[in-house]
Amino acid sequence: MAEVAFRQLRKQYPPRRGSAAVEVLKGIDLEVRDGEFLVLVGPSGCGKSTLLRLLAGLEAPSQGQVVVAGRDVSALPPSRRDVAMVFQSYALYPHLSVADNIAFGLRRSGHRRLQQQLQDWLARTTGWLRSPREQRIADRVQQVAEMLDLAHLLDRLPKELSGGQKQRVALGRAIARQPAVFLMDEPLSNLDAKLRGDTRRQIVQLQRQLGVTTLYVTHDQVEAMTMGHRIAVLNAGRLQQLGTPIELYEQPANLFVAQFIGSPPMNLLPVEVLSADQVLLAGKRVAADPSLAGLLQGHLGQQLTLGLRPERLRLAPATNRNLPAEVVQLEALGHEQLLSCRLLDADHTVQLRTAAEVSVQPGDQCHLEIEAAGWNLFDAAGDALRPTSGDAAVASPDLPSLPA
Repeated sequence: MAEVAFRQLRKQYPPRRGSAAVEVLKGIDLEVRDGEFLVLVGPSGCGKSTLLRLLAGLEAPSQGQVVVAGRDVSALPPSRRDVAMVFQSYALYPHLSVADNIAFGLRRSGHRRLQQQLQDWLARTTGWLRSPREQRIADRVQQVAEMLDLAHLLDRLPKELSGGQKQRVALGRAIARQPAVFLMDEPLSNLDAKLRGDTRRQIVQLQRQLGVTTLYVTHDQVEAMTMGHRIAVLNAGRLQQLGTPIELYEQPANLFVAQFIGSPPMNLLPVEVLSADQVLLAGKRVAADPSLAGLLQGHLGQQLTLGLRPERLRLAPATNRNLPAEVVQLEALGHEQLLSCRLLDADHTVQLRTAAEVSVQPGDQCHLEIEAAGWNLFDAAGDALRPTSGDAAVASPDLPSLPA
């Protein structure tokens, strides 16, 4: 096990004919704790897979350092970095059995004299010559195969396996080496939904059991939120936010994270700050989150962006406080419904969750109530505004109440 650190890491690809140089990573500073499961997410082209390849040694950084267990490995070849990578395509050798695929990295590790290589080969092919090294490898392969429920498949070729079985073989090859760091680049993207869920749970259980530092790249929201101890969000080669899944969901650092994390994404609405306990939204005075009173007091009269998760909105009776809207789309998910509603007094569409038994159809008129809790506010630059420790004390107990 080992800590991993990226220090001012940059990666630039040279210009091609007719195009300028491309900088994929723009000064990444990131530390991964010993034994941590860190998930890297971001849109296509943001640099998350490049970050793994730099750590694996498959590419060299243009600037900065890659540190593993306190050692700068930026200039070391892949074989000396003590990391193992699981690729999206599995990268199994089609002519080798499951057992030989799992053992491949073990057989290539360490320097052996020609005599030892011959002895190992004869032990492997004939079965009558004893080789302590081959016996250790066979024992390790059997141990890993039992861990991954592959013991009955050791003699098969990859073409005889299902997608899930191939994925487990690729995992087994990485686990067998007992590396300091696991790297996984969208390893479940080729699996169907059910198999992906089963394998996801198995990977989490294995990582917890082995305690190996793991960096996992995915574009899947469910994988990111359920697998990682922490999530690193990248965009355009820069780290946007690093935190636990609940931190990113409830307190995104900026508008990009707010819309990227969560399915459906956070609703974003323009508001004007009227007082420490009210904002103007779509022509309505709306009661604000009391915990933001001090922050709002410091932004009186300013235009901000309000971020609300779908669960912070609900259908409600028609009152002066609630927002008139029209249902434009309904998605029945079995246990709940996801509604898309257009605010009638503003050119904005919001999404909210309702119970499955609520009877509503596209085109229906409704009113929405905003919960005065769980608010996120963003400034004109798109950065989150956070209350300071003394902000709550700014609120006055004599503020006028909302009109009836």
